[in-house]
Amino acid sequence: MEDVRKAKFDPKKVLIWEIKCPKDDQGAVFGVYSYRNGTPWDYESIKGIVFYHNMIEKEELDRLTKFIKDKFGGEPAEKSSRIFFKGSREIWAPNEIADLAVQLGDNFEVSTELTIELENFTEPEQQESNLPSSKILPIPGK
Repeated sequence: MEDVRKAKFDPKKVLIWEIKCPKDDQGAVFGVYSYRNGTPWDYESIKGIVFYHNMIEKEELDRLTKFIKDKFGGEPAEKSSRIFFKGSREIWAPNEIADLAVQLGDNFEVSTELTIELENFTEPEQQESNLPSSKILPIPGK
């Protein structure tokens, strides 16, 4: 997470970030994410933070829902295995995303895997970002 916390890039270029939190090797996992242009809900897009879950106990889902709502606000709405926080505050700065990943890891005793997708991230921006080149993956066809 230190790589991301120290990274320098324009937060307006972030298209999506995701913090995947595997609980065990049996498939129990949850993830917190946000899409810049909103997350699809049927035929509309919902702005705000979202989390998905698989094989997570209800008690922990309730705790995670409270954690996200307390931190970002918004109205929780459940659809299948996702909980949307409609109208929640969104974060895009590298240090805020990294801090959230650390807080999720600490509060829910999970490892975290952080992914950030940037739009039009030029070669000079990549070099100035302080991100390790091994962490910057090209988009095929670009």
